[in-house]
Amino acid sequence: MAKRLVVFNHKGGVSKTTSAYNLGWKISETKRVLLVDADPQCNLTGLILRDDFERYYLDAETRDQNIKDGVAATFTGRPSPITAVNCICPARAPNLHLLAGHANLSEYDAALTFAQTSNNAIATLQNLPGAFAELLRLTEDRYEIDVTIIDLNPGLSAINQNLFLVSDAFIIPTNPDPFSLMALDTLQTILPRWATWKAGAVDLFADSAYPLPSGSPKFAGTLIQRFNVRNGKAARPYRDNIAEIKAKVATTVVPALAHAGMTLDPAAYELLNDYCLGEIPDFQGLLPKSHDAGVPVFALLDEEIRETGPVLANAIERRDGFTGQFADISNKLLQMIDYA
Repeated sequence: MAKRLVVFNHKGGVSKTTSAYNLGWKISETKRVLLVDADPQCNLTGLILRDDFERYYLDAETRDQNIKDGVAATFTGRPSPITAVNCICPARAPNLHLLAGHANLSEYDAALTFAQTSNNAIATLQNLPGAFAELLRLTEDRYEIDVTIIDLNPGLSAINQNLFLVSDAFIIPTNPDPFSLMALDTLQTILPRWATWKAGAVDLFADSAYPLPSGSPKFAGTLIQRFNVRNGKAARPYRDNIAEIKAKVATTVVPALAHAGMTLDPAAYELLNDYCLGEIPDFQGLLPKSHDAGVPVFALLDEEIRETGPVLANAIERRDGFTGQFADISNKLLQMIDYA
């Protein structure tokens, strides 16, 4: 059975999509991975489809192979069961499968909100809370997936809540800035509240066509990203914010999650430094080159860097540094979700 990991922070601009993409690609070197794009902006889908993005949603063979159409029968009341979605894989990552997003996914948010707050009083809505979990399960089974990684949009919607709660583990990406500290204050309140709702809802929807899976997702660590480096370490303004984020996670976020049953066995966190999976500096000049090549920065070939001499040597050194860093983070993450 696949392990599901959700990448979530209700603050925008913290590299959620980039994290899901990079971690999914790296883990797919040893595991079969499903990337789920649950953000209506569809940036993760765009990273995989690239020039074929628009055609994918126009072509008759693929236009309904996405997360929204995958649950459409349930949300529109049609008498047909949910079936697995056909996924696509990047040419250079054949074990990485994409469940594409849809720009109109949020159309289902109002119905799901009503279903999740009606205490199953309306029979026509009882199948909605378990619909996304069923779509994931069937798609995971079709492709014999080992790890599913879900990219959510920055918000506290019912769809985000639902996909978060049907996962096994979650990571919180952050930037070293004061707004990430504010976001952590919100998450330490909202996430336990979501878990409490689910604990009471599993039995309510147990007799529906698509029951909610039991259990709460467990915290698997933070990522701290997008900062400049000076002399081999984060520049001073960022260092202070990094320290503040780690302190807040350790002193307030983790205790709040632990009280709600949303943490792993304490032994799992011995793998991490202050509950942090890794500190990832800005990709700088490697990022546009990776976009041109259609691969993460660590997967760039020497010739795709398109530089010569010392500039090429420096770029290769930085690429190789990211290669080692994402390998380390991915290995830690696989060990963490084994505890979940």
